[in-house]
Amino acid sequence: MANQQTVPTDWNEFVSDMNEQFMEAMEQNMEAQASFVEQWSEAVDAQQMNQPEMEEGLEGYKDAYQAWMDAADQMVDRVNDSMDGEEVDPSEFRDIWLNTANSAFKDVMETTAFAAWTGSTVQQMMETQRQADQMAEDTLEQLGFATDEQVVEVGDRLVELERRQHAVEQKLDKVLEHLED
Repeated sequence: MANQQTVPTDWNEFVSDMNEQFMEAMEQNMEAQASFVEQWSEAVDAQQMNQPEMEEGLEGYKDAYQAWMDAADQMVDRVNDSMDGEEVDPSEFRDIWLNTANSAFKDVMETTAFAAWTGSTVQQMMETQRQADQMAEDTLEQLGFATDEQVVEVGDRLVELERRQHAVEQKLDKVLEHLED
């Protein structure tokens, strides 16, 4: 027989546990929504979006918001089911919010506004990395250490010297052969 959770014999304890689970899930939901809205606002503020991108982005946000509202409805329905005597596993509440978060973020991530924001963020990160690399190079040079650029230059020169040496050796071998004949 499948492993089933047993309903506590004390109804008050059961309802208290359910209420606690519901409140924890609701709190996590509110925190996730607040974080989502904050990030979305920052993305919209940071971008110079054209009207179609803005409309599509707002549509994605509206769909995500609707997903959150549907999850809240599901939560209320499951709480009501438990009040009516149905055995409700508390993990269902967590699953509702996890699935909703995945759906809501998917709705937003599929928009061109999100793609523009992501592209901008990656571009900013790459520029920051380039600046950090340049600072590291400058610091190494000031401390008297060889920089990556200098090491590559020395390596290129060594390869060129080896190529020339090989060419001289081949010519020398031809001269020696000609002298031996």
